[in-house]
Amino acid sequence: MTDKVIENNQVVIMGEIVSDFIFSHEIFGEGFYMVDVRVERLSESMDNIPLMVSERLIDVDGDYKGMYIIVNGQFRSYNRHEERKNKLVLSVFAREIEFVDEIGESTKSNQIYLDGYICKEPIYRKTPLGREIADLLLAVNRPYGKSDYIPCICWGRNARFASGFEVGARCAVWGRIQSREYMKKLSEEQLERRVAYEVSVSKLELIED
Repeated sequence: MTDKVIENNQVVIMGEIVSDFIFSHEIFGEGFYMVDVRVERLSESMDNIPLMVSERLIDVDGDYKGMYIIVNGQFRSYNRHEERKNKLVLSVFAREIEFVDEIGESTKSNQIYLDGYICKEPIYRKTPLGREIADLLLAVNRPYGKSDYIPCICWGRNARFASGFEVGARCAVWGRIQSREYMKKLSEEQLERRVAYEVSVSKLELIED
């Protein structure tokens, strides 16, 4: 993780593989595949996190369901065109994978650090129970002029702080990746269950460029 290129986007997740590998795309003859990793939260619930893996990193024809892994990588996004509009698709891009016998209960199984720029006005709101929430969209630069657009959610004191951030401000966040189910209304009669991925922020600070 010392590679200068990826210092601004670092992810470590530990969990159980719960799906088969599904082909995603190919770049310069190298195939990339998606697999789901189930990561436990402290609160007994789970996050199902999509992992993008190169066929050069692992035998994608193998059956690894039920096996435990530790992954170092980055949280990446790309725009997929569907239903006449673009959908932001998020996944963890694996750089290193290690198989382990088990995940210790006290280990931090889901950690992320991002250093990026606020690219949309923060949205601050309160839940019916009075809990403060702020949504941020962070643009994290990649080499060769690309960027990943990562939705982040802040709570309480962090939400109040983040609500004052201006577009273009540079910001560092620490937290974990979470999956969240929601119902998408397709028509008056039709609802579809979908999953959103975002960074649940535990700490953030503004960086002076």
